[in-house]
Amino acid sequence: MMLKNISKFSKGMTLVEVIVAIAIFAIAMEGFTLLFIRAWRTNSYTIEMGQSSMTVSQGVSKMINYIRGSRQSDNGSYPIKSADSNDLVVYSDYDDDNITERLHFYKNGQNILMGVTDPTSTMPKMYPLGNQQVIIIASSIVNAANIPVFSYYNKNYPGDTSNNPMATPASIANVRLIKVHLQININPNRAPDNIEMQSFVELRNLNDYNKIQ
Repeated sequence: MMLKNISKFSKGMTLVEVIVAIAIFAIAMEGFTLLFIRAWRTNSYTIEMGQSSMTVSQGVSKMINYIRGSRQSDNGSYPIKSADSNDLVVYSDYDDDNITERLHFYKNGQNILMGVTDPTSTMPKMYPLGNQQVIIIASSIVNAANIPVFSYYNKNYPGDTSNNPMATPASIANVRLIKVHLQININPNRAPDNIEMQSFVELRNLNDYNKIQ
C-alpha cells in the first residue's frame, strides 16, 4: 500500500504543465531580451552623445583660441570684419605661420564651419573669397532659433546689462567679449534634451582699440 502511494506522488510533469512552463520561460526571456536591447540602445546612444560632445568641445576650444588671437589683418583691416548671431568673421594667425588669415565662422545646417582665406602675396594684400578653404569645426549642432551661436558684449559688461548682449549685427568697434553657445544632439527625435556648451572669449588684442583704425 505504501509503495503505491510513493509511486503516485513521484510521477513527472504532465504535458500541460510542461507547455505552461515553456510559455512562462519564453515570456520571461522575451521580456529580458527587450530590457537588454533597450538598455543597450540607451547606453550606446549615451556613448555616442558623449563622443560627439567631446569632439565638439575640442573643435570649440580651437575656435576660441583663434578668436582670442584676433588681430589686425595683413592689409591693415580691423581685427573683426563682421559680427552676427550665427556668423563671425575675424582676422587671426590660426596656423602660427606669421601670416594673418581671414577666418569666417558660420552655422550651416547642423555644422559649424570655418572658412580660411590667406592673403595674397602681392601688394596691396587682399583676401579673395574664391580662395577660401572650409573646415568643419563642430557637427550635430541643433541651436534653436532663439539661441544664437555668437553673442557680443562691450567693454562695460557685466556692469551694463541693458546694452549687453549687443544687438546684432554688432558694432564691431565695441565688441570686447564674445560668447559661443552650442546645443548638441546627434538625434533630436530620439532624445529631446540637448547638451549645452557655452564659452566666453575675450579678444586680447582689442583692449588698445578705442576706434576702428
